[in-house]
Amino acid sequence: MSDNVPDGDEPGHRPRPETPVIDVHTHAMPMPFLRRLERRGLADLSRTAERILGLDPAVCGLAPGSPIPFAPEQHDMERRLASLTEMGVDHQVVAAPPFVFASESDDDRLAMDVTRYANDALAEFVAGSGGRLSGLATVPVGHPGAAAELTRCLDELGLSGATMGTFGGGRELDDPVNEELWQALDARRCFTLLHPSRVSSRDRLADYHLVQLLGYPLETALATSRLIFGGVLDRHDLVLCLAHGGGCVPAVCGRLDLGWHRKPVSRVTRHAPSDYLRRLLYDTAVFDTRALGRLIEDMTAAHVLLGTDAPFDLVDQDPLRTVRALGIDAGQQAAVLGGNAARLLGARAAGTAGTGRAEPLGSLRPPAQGHPS
Repeated sequence: MSDNVPDGDEPGHRPRPETPVIDVHTHAMPMPFLRRLERRGLADLSRTAERILGLDPAVCGLAPGSPIPFAPEQHDMERRLASLTEMGVDHQVVAAPPFVFASESDDDRLAMDVTRYANDALAEFVAGSGGRLSGLATVPVGHPGAAAELTRCLDELGLSGATMGTFGGGRELDDPVNEELWQALDARRCFTLLHPSRVSSRDRLADYHLVQLLGYPLETALATSRLIFGGVLDRHDLVLCLAHGGGCVPAVCGRLDLGWHRKPVSRVTRHAPSDYLRRLLYDTAVFDTRALGRLIEDMTAAHVLLGTDAPFDLVDQDPLRTVRALGIDAGQQAAVLGGNAARLLGARAAGTAGTGRAEPLGSLRPPAQGHPS
């Protein structure tokens, strides 16, 4: 990010925005959830004092013994709320991290059990935040019962939206097993954070932390492309937010469009891929001012929401400065910092009266005459 900090914007001296600052991409792993996994032999908590967590490969999808960062803010409410204040954030939308999605397990019962444990614990965790946190339900894509779990979390647990991985149960997101889930998310106008949860060529990404640094952005691009070409976004008007600014997909948008125009095998949707990408939402966790500015230019400020990836080590530690460094106008800045999230997530995130349902973003329309798509 830019090193140019506006006057008065040093940590602890940030001018407060008029719109509440809402971070839509954060994570938590409450201790009751992890202890439940430990009792089943699926978690190792012996190194938590070192801020390291161990999880069974069936749960985390990583190699056996892989250390997972485990900051106190993942489970300690006092530390969590203090970190919000330090970052200048009024409200966080909290989700389980992809390490507990069981994305690479084909065991339906295991995936559903872990999902339910996580959702129950997350609902209890955010309820103790004094209104500064709201939660997203993990939905186990690729497994039967995902739609029913979404309904339980929204109606019984009071969670504010959903999060999902990019793969599950040995199936891609456009697999027919997920159709009931897409229908439910569409009908509920449910805000959904799509988070990368696996990588395709793990052996080639094993070194240098490349699974997260490179594999995750590639995975988001792959999953989003399948949602487009698989017709999911033709059939359903989803309130879908892509983590990490959409990963690599904004950068390859032109290439996807080219294939749609020139390759009959790719011309399987009503519109070119760029039209669908402009309908989706994106967080700000791209860690580069120029890239974020281009994302807002291409997708508009109405489709970009503040996201930090807290409290992992790959986090935007000063999100207000990130947005202010873009030099966008006050209205766009307010939208990105919290206005969009308040509108889409409703009362729980806004801290005001409302329906709790996401407002429609508008369905795709045929391109105007002369449009390049």
